[in-house]
Amino acid sequence: MDLQIIGKFIKEQRKAKELTQLQLSEKLNVSEKTISKWECGNGFPDTSLMLPLCKELDISANELLSGKKLTTNEYKQLAEDNLIKLTSEQERSYKFLLTVETVLGYMASITFMILIFVASFIDMATWLRIVLIAIGLIQFVVAIHFCLCIEKDAGYYECAHCYNKYIPTYKQVLFSMHYGRTRYMKCPKCNKKSWQKKVTK
Repeated sequence: MDLQIIGKFIKEQRKAKELTQLQLSEKLNVSEKTISKWECGNGFPDTSLMLPLCKELDISANELLSGKKLTTNEYKQLAEDNLIKLTSEQERSYKFLLTVETVLGYMASITFMILIFVASFIDMATWLRIVLIAIGLIQFVVAIHFCLCIEKDAGYYECAHCYNKYIPTYKQVLFSMHYGRTRYMKCPKCNKKSWQKKVTK
């Protein structure tokens, strides 16, 4: 996906509909700055905004992803190409998020241990010990919450019985036994419990 080409196409179609950036932003409930960012090729509409944007510009999602108006012959081939590109982009995004989760988890754990060590072994006032332990605990809990959110949303878990791929609930991720990115959970399709691996596609 070439964001510059897509951005130029969005701008052309907006002008063809005689809409200002402000008018289009109001129709989509986003900021004018967001429209400008798309048109400059510095971003891409979120999946929840793609269809409303296409409706306002009177184009198809396939044309948006291609960055041009399509003939009937081009439509089918480009639809398949765009689907492959979107899937590839999504997989890359999931892998990046899972890397962020790992780094965040390690950093939060190390920071927590350092603060506990300092509070335990260095001579200081009691109130300062309590503050250091509280800071360590709070940053650890917040970081772990974000890690669990990423773990839940980035990619899918695959059932070992029926091979169904699904996104678990936050509660399942929080309370399931796990090692690495494999969790013992119940599949919503076959209702069987198994050790399920995280997959990104």
